[in-house]
Amino acid sequence: MKALFRGALVYENGTMKKLDMHFDGTSLSVCEGDVSTFDFSAIFDNIAIFPGLCDVHVHLREPGFSYKETIASGTLASARGGYTAVCSMPNLNPTPDSRENLDIQLDIIRRDGAIAVLPYGTITVGEGGERLADMESMAKDVVGFSDDGRGVQSEDMMRSAMLKAKSLSKMIVAHCEDNSLLRGGYIHDGEYARANGHRGICSESEWGPIARDMELVSETGCPYHICHISTAESVDIIREAKARGLNVTCETGPHYILLDDSCLQEDGRFKMNPPLRSPRDREAILQGVLDGTIDMIATDHAPHSAEEKSRGLEKSAMGVVGIETAFPLLYTHLVKTGIISLDRLIYLMSDRPRERFNITTDPGFTVFKLDEKYTINPDDFLSMGKATPFEGDEVYGKCLLTVYNGRVVYSDLKD
Repeated sequence: MKALFRGALVYENGTMKKLDMHFDGTSLSVCEGDVSTFDFSAIFDNIAIFPGLCDVHVHLREPGFSYKETIASGTLASARGGYTAVCSMPNLNPTPDSRENLDIQLDIIRRDGAIAVLPYGTITVGEGGERLADMESMAKDVVGFSDDGRGVQSEDMMRSAMLKAKSLSKMIVAHCEDNSLLRGGYIHDGEYARANGHRGICSESEWGPIARDMELVSETGCPYHICHISTAESVDIIREAKARGLNVTCETGPHYILLDDSCLQEDGRFKMNPPLRSPRDREAILQGVLDGTIDMIATDHAPHSAEEKSRGLEKSAMGVVGIETAFPLLYTHLVKTGIISLDRLIYLMSDRPRERFNITTDPGFTVFKLDEKYTINPDDFLSMGKATPFEGDEVYGKCLLTVYNGRVVYSDLKD
């Protein structure tokens, strides 16, 4: 389809401009002069056009767990969410802890990826925490090293990993979790857990390892990024580390910005790791986004089968999906309410992750109709995972088009 995006908000070099844009089927151009001279079959208003989003924390589940998600389904879902680059987490089978194992994933990415997929290598063999992975053999083809889903328990092991990663000019991307403090918990150790007889996960299980690793970063100089922070103490520790000049960044997810444990229901779609924390924590996370302590927003898109998510809060698998809903949720609750600007949201979801992770693939572009209101319905997802705590929520902002490398990878353009 050839389309006119009339008076579109176009993101360019960190600011928004209002322009008439012509889409010829693969590329965009500014309409200069009389728009009636352009060839188009449909006209769209209230449009925003910006570089494809970039998510540095996505679980594509392949190889090893293709009953949950595949690289094909996950990247199509990403494109529908407006993303043109994702970083795939390494808790796979086999884990990418060697060149041989990484190549299995890379072959599938080349065959089935609809957008750019940049994999992580593991920090330790099998994410077991006992021996360093063969980081050197993987370095040129991974975006960083992570044992996501498991914290590195040993301070000595993390120190060794940081020194090795620094020597390879790569970043450690850490899932911070102290197993000794979990005590069988599965939701936040807060009011809901106490009122409903659930075992809780204390906040220190997250912020304790972050505090430990800040000292290791100071010692080693390794670039370091913290996954999915959820607690007020984590924000404070990271803010202080940045004030000290440490080479540290972090991410949070839409659910930690928009939800807390007062929103919990007895349903597996509210179970993720780290868990939804207290209202105080949620407020601190939002403040961290506003003041720049939190560098970017990543979804931690974590699909599971319907059966795995049907066992309630206690027994369901940890993880929810989010790649198709992140932008509309944040646009609805942060931009439309005046908490942040649209260009700031795009910076957090596109520019900053690409800068920090040195992602130089073609960003392409995505087109959203900002005034389109709809209800989040997991049955419509392209992802194989359907569990979201935002099911049934009304949002604004519908993706109409995503283009990557000059190719339409998602389109909902209609005459």
